[in-house]
Amino acid sequence: MKNSEKVYAEQIAAEYSPKTTSKAVALKKLDDKVKKPPKIAAITLGTVAALIFGTGMCLAMKVIGAGTAGAMAAGIVIGVAGMALAAVNYSLYKKFLNARKKKYAFEIVELARQITDGAVEE
Repeated sequence: MKNSEKVYAEQIAAEYSPKTTSKAVALKKLDDKVKKPPKIAAITLGTVAALIFGTGMCLAMKVIGAGTAGAMAAGIVIGVAGMALAAVNYSLYKKFLNARKKKYAFEIVELARQITDGAVEE
């Protein structure tokens, strides 16, 4: 009975104790910290650009605003604005990503070096 109680107590203690992360897991988290915000920003901007472009096309083809004067001209202008946003999206993504890589480069390289040095010693 005492042995099973000891095992149970260790399981409960392990559940509530702070988790120690390996260096590989920490490296993956840092990599995600670098790549996720630019990816989210690019997806968001791309979605907004597509919606603006679609709205412009709907106006230009008189699917919406058919009775208003100048709907076609406004639709063309709005559609071109959506195209322009979509066109610059990738370059903005790359700039954002490179800025984050530069910000976290030292930490990532140092952690990767520790991992590779530790693997050689083992």
